Amino acid sequence: MEATCQRCHEVLREADLYCPACGLPQLVYVESGPLPVGEGVAAREGDLAASLGGIAWRPALQAALILSIPAAVLSFSLLPIGLLWTVVAAAWAVSTYARRTRPVQLSTGTGARIGMVTGLFVGWLTVGLYGAGLWVSRFVLHQGSQWDALWQEQVEKSIERNQMVAQMGVANAQSAQLAQSLRAMMMSADWRAGLALSGLMVIAEFLVLLATIGGAMGARFFAPARRPGA
Repeated sequence: MEATCQRCHEVLREADLYCPACGLPQLVYVESGPLPVGEGVAAREGDLAASLGGIAWRPALQAALILSIPAAVLSFSLLPIGLLWTVVAAAWAVSTYARRTRPVQLSTGTGARIGMVTGLFVGWLTVGLYGAGLWVSRFVLHQGSQWDALWQEQVEKSIERNQMVAQMGVANAQSAQLAQSLRAMMMSADWRAGLALSGLMVIAEFLVLLATIGGAMGARFFAPARRPGA
C-alpha cells in the first residue's frame, strides 16, 4: 500500500520525511521488534537517532557515566587535574559513543550535549564525594573541632577587615553590635552549610561547563565520521 500525504494525498516515497508537493512534515512509523545483541544494538540505535536528528541516549549515558567516575575522583582529590580530566572524559565519551553507534554525522552540538551530561555526572559525583568526605572528617575522624577553630579564625579576620569600613558611618557601639551580629550569623550552622553547598554548586557548574566544551571538542576533532551508505 502506497504512503500518501495526510494533507494533499500526494504519493510519497519511502525516504520522504516531507511531502514533495505541499511540504507537510510526515509522521514516521518505526516498527518495533527485538534488536540483535552486542554492538549491533548500539549501531541500530545510532542509525535511528541520526535519522530522526537525535541522540541514542543509552550508549551515550553508559559512556558518560563510566568516564565520569575517574573525573569525579580526581576532582575530589586533585582539583586541577580533575578539571583537565573532565574535559578529556567528555571528549572521550563522545568518541566512544561515535565508535559504538557509528552515526551518519556527529555535530558539535550533539557532542556538547553528551559532554554536558558527562559534566552533570561528574558534578553530582564530586559533590557527593565532598559531602561524604566532610562527614567522615567530622564524625568518624573527629576533626570537627579543628574545622571549627579554622572557620572561627577566618570569621574573625573577615570581621576585622570589614570593621574599619563599618565604623566610617556609625558609632562605636553600633559598630560593635554589627560585628557581634555578623559573627553570630557566620558561625551558625545554617550559614556554614549554605556557604559550603554554594561553593560545591559553583564547582559542579564549572565542571559541567568544561565537560560541555570537551564534548564539543570530541565531536569536532576525535569522533570518527561515517559517510551515508558506508
